[in-house]
Amino acid sequence: MSEVITDKLTGKTSAGDVDVTSEGGAVTFQLQQGLCKSWCSFSATDHVLDDSLNVGSVTDLDVGRHQVNFSNNMNNADYSVTGSVVGNSTSYSLFTSDNGANATDHFSFYIRHNGTNAVADVSKVQSTVHGDLA
Repeated sequence: MSEVITDKLTGKTSAGDVDVTSEGGAVTFQLQQGLCKSWCSFSATDHVLDDSLNVGSVTDLDVGRHQVNFSNNMNNADYSVTGSVVGNSTSYSLFTSDNGANATDHFSFYIRHNGTNAVADVSKVQSTVHGDLA
């Protein structure tokens, strides 16, 4: 078995262009395109980050409405956000792009109770972002 130990990967053609061969070997894709660019886990009641990558802070916009602020901007606002919420044994849903589209420096979202459709704060929010960093 071979082992590669390195502190940095740099593409041969261009610095940010590192290709990876697919599992079946039929195609290649750019490594950086498959990486999560931001993620976080925080309490929606006090907005304290439990852990994160590329998140500087979380802003309380209103009850059940929050904004996640990136440490390093995205290249454009066409990134993908996936989120989950944990409530007190009831069902909630997280909806992104509250009050407009994503921005390069943040995204906003709101949380609704699935039974009553009321906007609500919950105990825990987790999100991941995939897209292009600036």
